[in-house]
Amino acid sequence: MAGRGSRLRPHTLSVPKPLVPVAGAPIVHQLVSDIARVLPEPVTEIAYVLGDPAYFGDEVVASLTELSKSLGAKTSIYRQNSPLGTGHAVMCAAPSLYGPAVIAYADTLIRTDLVLDPKADSVIWVNKVTNPEQFGVVQLDKSGAISALVEKPKEFVSDLAVIGVYYFKEIGDLKTALQSVLDDNLTHGGEYQINDGILRMMKEGKRFVPGEVAAWMDCGNPKVILETNTQMLDFLTSEGKQLVGTVTLENSSIIPPCHIADGVTLINSTVGPHVSIGEGTIIVNSTIEKSIIQTNSSLKNASLKNSIIGNHVRFNGEYSRVSIGDYSELE
Repeated sequence: MAGRGSRLRPHTLSVPKPLVPVAGAPIVHQLVSDIARVLPEPVTEIAYVLGDPAYFGDEVVASLTELSKSLGAKTSIYRQNSPLGTGHAVMCAAPSLYGPAVIAYADTLIRTDLVLDPKADSVIWVNKVTNPEQFGVVQLDKSGAISALVEKPKEFVSDLAVIGVYYFKEIGDLKTALQSVLDDNLTHGGEYQINDGILRMMKEGKRFVPGEVAAWMDCGNPKVILETNTQMLDFLTSEGKQLVGTVTLENSSIIPPCHIADGVTLINSTVGPHVSIGEGTIIVNSTIEKSIIQTNSSLKNASLKNSIIGNHVRFNGEYSRVSIGDYSELE
């Protein structure tokens, strides 16, 4: 999770993308909790690969430590100070690369049952897509095992896109393979890729199989993160989760599904469906649909749909669509 999330600016100028909230919780909190929930064994350690400490600072580390603690796991923090690719990022956590492990990119959310094939050395989770030429895909052999990884194929190979969640029965095997990639200085555009380590494992006879997810939700830019917020609220509602906290309502209504945190005040307003609101926010004389409003903001006279409002924002206007970063003011 070392990237700067430039496609999600301005919301990532002060908050790392994995900590941007979706359906009431930071992306990385949702992802890690969902993976831990469906694994057959308890998680004992969570290793986070962060970037520059000036951006991923003490507050980020504290948030991740609390996440690990909530799952009964040890926290390990590593730094990738240069953007040298996914393979390099994994190797930044080298001291933690032993035993069974899951690797996940912290900019995506999933819904799945992580069924682990006992005969496989690794599982690569995939999602069936209609435009495989825009993704990295897996190629399967006659037994259903993965025989190759193909990046953005010009000719059809398969429609199973790699989503960035992997299981390794022994992640030390990946560590050895990636170390040889680094030793051989095998790069693509100056970056070391996890795929090259996986391909070396395949050549050594390791068996990789695909695992399909029920839902794959991107969090890469404002448009798709709003779509993901909508999907997650639907999922959480269907799973019976309580999404509305202690809220002050004055002549206002909430149209579910919505996530509304404790301490929110709604006055002469209608909120929902598919709205997430962070704690301490006050909304007056407004109608909000399919939007994310973060913490301690104040909105008046707003009629918004498909919008993202950051933390500590003061908004007073009649705009129909906005994307406002932290500590901004529109009055």
